[in-house]
Amino acid sequence: MKHQKYPNFLFLFAALLVLALPRSGWAQFDFTTNNGAITITGYTGPGGNVTIPSTTNGYPVTTIGTNAFDYQTTVTGVTIPDSVTSVGNYAFAQCLGLKRVVIPNSVTNIGLAAFEWCSGLTNVTIPASVTSLSEEVFEGCSGLTNMIIPNGVVSIGVFAFGVCSGLTNVTIPNSVTNIGSYAFAGCSGLTSVVIFNSVTSIGLGAFEACSGLATVTIPSSVTNIMGWPFWKCSALTNIAVDAANPSYASVGGVLFNASLTALIEYPAGVAGSYAIPNSVTNIGLNAFLSCSNLTSVTIGNSVTNIGFRAFDECSGLTNIDVNAGNPSYASAGGVLFNNTLTALIQFPGGLTGSYAIPGTVTSIGPGAFEACSGLATVTIPGSVTNIGSSAFDGCSGLTGVAIPNSVTSLGNSAFSDCAGLTSVTIGNGVTDIGDTTFYDCSGLTRVVIPSSVISIGRLAFGECFGLTNLTISDSVTNIGSYAFDACSGLTGVVFPNSVTSIGIGAFSGCDGLTKVAIGNGVTSLGEGAFEFCWGLTSVTIPNSVTSLGEGAFNNCPSLYRANFEGNAPSVNGGAGSADSTVFSGESGTVYYLPGTSGWGATFGGWPTGQWYQPQPHILGSGLGLGAQSNGFQFTISWATNTAVVVEASTNLQNWTPVVTNTLIAGTNAFSDSTWSSHPQRFYRVRSE
Repeated sequence: MKHQKYPNFLFLFAALLVLALPRSGWAQFDFTTNNGAITITGYTGPGGNVTIPSTTNGYPVTTIGTNAFDYQTTVTGVTIPDSVTSVGNYAFAQCLGLKRVVIPNSVTNIGLAAFEWCSGLTNVTIPASVTSLSEEVFEGCSGLTNMIIPNGVVSIGVFAFGVCSGLTNVTIPNSVTNIGSYAFAGCSGLTSVVIFNSVTSIGLGAFEACSGLATVTIPSSVTNIMGWPFWKCSALTNIAVDAANPSYASVGGVLFNASLTALIEYPAGVAGSYAIPNSVTNIGLNAFLSCSNLTSVTIGNSVTNIGFRAFDECSGLTNIDVNAGNPSYASAGGVLFNNTLTALIQFPGGLTGSYAIPGTVTSIGPGAFEACSGLATVTIPGSVTNIGSSAFDGCSGLTGVAIPNSVTSLGNSAFSDCAGLTSVTIGNGVTDIGDTTFYDCSGLTRVVIPSSVISIGRLAFGECFGLTNLTISDSVTNIGSYAFDACSGLTGVVFPNSVTSIGIGAFSGCDGLTKVAIGNGVTSLGEGAFEFCWGLTSVTIPNSVTSLGEGAFNNCPSLYRANFEGNAPSVNGGAGSADSTVFSGESGTVYYLPGTSGWGATFGGWPTGQWYQPQPHILGSGLGLGAQSNGFQFTISWATNTAVVVEASTNLQNWTPVVTNTLIAGTNAFSDSTWSSHPQRFYRVRSE
């Protein structure tokens, strides 16, 4: 048995020697061996044209592993040997200098995003052995101009050729049955596409933003179109459907279902007016989305359903007209309403100036004014109770808005990306400010959160760079994740005692913040709650806080002191003494009150020390605070071996000394056994 170890050692030595031989090239590669086959796991060579050997140590190279060459920007060409059968996920991702790759017929699998964002890649041949193109496989390969998909491929994955902006010609073989969502999205150079009869499904946004695409023909085999496949195809003037198709039809270049009862997609390149046929009962989700050349549309009597964002981002649209006999919808001044004029559904994107919403309206629908960049002012009447999600999203010309007290609900993103918005008045009826409600309103300088608001949602005011003044009312209990992320203009924030939770990253990136006053109601600070607050120098954590998230004050380089008024809080459920993230990226000291518990030599990565206040201090929690079996008790904290006097009063005017105590180790436990003899009793402490 003792002799068997030498052959093993010699084999290992030989393997290492092979790796070191310059002529073999194997010094450039990391690899693993499994079941007699080699997988390339990394590349450390000088770049240029790389030829991957087919064997080493007598074993074949069969796999190029996950991330094996990713971000190798000096690699300009790759030759893959015919021993390889699989190219792993992200194998050549972000190889920006890669111009040429030879993939042999032995390869049957090309993994997820294998060549994504190889922007220098101008030519690639996909072998006939590949039957499926994975998700994002060539996404962002903007240098590709021509792509021949081999016969045998049955599926083109999600974003497979997304943002291949240089691609002008693509051949889809008749073996393909499924074109995935966003498969060719952003291929702005693509002018024509031939879809063969083998295709049965076209995914969501499959040809989105193919701005050069002028016409497309959908064959009879397609039975499933997942939604707005040609969104933002600004040159598209004709969507043709084979007459034999059982599921879809086209009239005048517009895509419908086979019975012409549902309008699915209007070609974005068609200009002028359009009258929807009387057969249509349903206008689909995003049916006219981004049709910037459309100026006027007429909705007939038969339409009973209009999908969300049907006319969104139609920047040239100035008039939506509804026939008087329509039972579900109406129009006034070119604006689309429900038939009772109580719900405003769509404001035409091409209208400019000021607009006063009629007093009959109780609801402003989702996306009703979205991307209406010419809207300067809007008057919301006291009849409105609900403002839907994205209602004014992207109204970049809107400078001010007053939300009346009647409004109780603000939808997510209701005013996001309103860059020109400098002032906003939030009415006293609003109880929740939804996620991203005012996100990226970079011109907003002052916000007053009214006393009706209970919750501020995720990213509600994120990236409001101009915000310098913030007032949070004492009704707010929850501040959501990233609620004020990157509000770099904020210099100080006061949290009322009503706030119990400050979410993940709530004030991250507020690099102008120099002062934070955390209320006594807060029990938890989320991960990164104040990370990257570069101007923050000191912080006091009240005794109510029992939990901190990792990196709560991460990368606050000016922070040097943190005062804790209570027991040591946990950090992500563990002891703060074992954590090194709360204060990572800065140097300072954690100070805690004598008599509090749970402290070690360090907390959150900082050393700890006792915090002696300038005057005697009654600890506000724990340590027997309140009525006990033998009296009313509390703990006094101050300097070590100093004397303090406890005084009592029944009226807050006349004070009587009760006891004089010396603080051993900075604390002393006080107990009043006569407290129950008084109808009410107040206590205070002072130095002797």
